[in-house]
Amino acid sequence: MKDATPERRTAVPGLTVTQDNEFFFAAAREGRLEIQRCADCETLRHPPGPACPACRSFAWDTVTASGRCTLHSWTVVHHPQDPAFTYPLAVGLVDLEEGTRLVADISGVDHDDLRRGLELEVGFAEHAHGEMLPQLRPAGGAR
Repeated sequence: MKDATPERRTAVPGLTVTQDNEFFFAAAREGRLEIQRCADCETLRHPPGPACPACRSFAWDTVTASGRCTLHSWTVVHHPQDPAFTYPLAVGLVDLEEGTRLVADISGVDHDDLRRGLELEVGFAEHAHGEMLPQLRPAGGAR
């Protein structure tokens, strides 16, 4: 017997999980933001990749990010709309406290209040296909 719950139709593709980024998605499922770090020169990199862009080393480990960040840039998406998201959808590029950047949806901030340097923090929310992914929220948990 098929489940009676209708499946949400979405054009959003599923995650592409590789050896280089599996740690990121596994940590997100546990509510942690992990950033890849070169084991030789300690350069942080995101998105994850096989080799360090600074020294070309293939050796890497991860650091757990604090989640504290400031808004560097953003856009508010109106179209095309997909049922997996609520529109208008704010998407931000943030500078993480650790020194690298992250792109994620912004929640809990009026779009008119978005400004460069706005203090935010990384939380996690379920997205299309049931994945847990980073989501930017007001610093200090204020909503």
